[in-house]
Amino acid sequence: MKKAKPGRPATTSKHTGQVQSLSRGLLLLEKIAEQQSGVLLTDLAEQVGLPASTAHRLLNTLEMQGFVRREQDRELWFIGTTGFKIGNAFLAGRDFVRQAKPFMQSLVEQVGETSNLSILQGETAVIIAQQQCSEMMRMMVPLGSSSPLHASGVGKAILSGLPTQERKAQIDKLTLTRITPWTITSKQQLNTELAASATQGWVFDDQEHAVGLRCVAACLFDETGYPLAAISVSGPLARIDDLRAKWLGEQVKKTAMLITEFIGGRWGS
Repeated sequence: MKKAKPGRPATTSKHTGQVQSLSRGLLLLEKIAEQQSGVLLTDLAEQVGLPASTAHRLLNTLEMQGFVRREQDRELWFIGTTGFKIGNAFLAGRDFVRQAKPFMQSLVEQVGETSNLSILQGETAVIIAQQQCSEMMRMMVPLGSSSPLHASGVGKAILSGLPTQERKAQIDKLTLTRITPWTITSKQQLNTELAASATQGWVFDDQEHAVGLRCVAACLFDETGYPLAAISVSGPLARIDDLRAKWLGEQVKKTAMLITEFIGGRWGS
């Protein structure tokens, strides 16, 4: 009787291939989601490091399941209805999002500027809820959009809510890319500002992410006093001078405190 040859079972290579395809498909989904205006196949393949033929085969499978859709005229790929449903399921599962919305609406009615709710994801802050103001000139950013932690109101608010040593460690890991002439690129300066903001209870983004746009934000905390999310209001420089920025900061702080209390959180770390 022949001895079985050593090695892995034959099914392992097939399983590995399936896992690899799944991993590649999810990476394609992630990259498409980052491009709100769609992305070409060639660009997408280059971003994920795959041959265009492999990327196309995976996209066709995802398209059949509704995870992505293709705009035939321009050959652009977008997130499909199935992907949208999964994204909405995530938001529905985060109950504090639903609970925060009435407070956000009240804030918008009070201050007349658009309000966003964002969470930490890696080295970015991602918008998961929004209440638009009625002004003609207003901030309009799609849900799911991300912004760097060091150069956005919501990002800095989340950082400011971290315990002191964890905040320093998080800042040390960041790459402080200059986005506008007002972006903070010094880690020492950023840490000093955030330490002061933690005491103040709100942060100020003074055209650091977009020229002509100002934003104030405050952190929401969970039941342990750990940062859960950040709420902000944003508007054009023409409407938000230094004096109004301070007033807006206090209103955002009050709203953040109300939401934190309503969801059973504890203000401060």
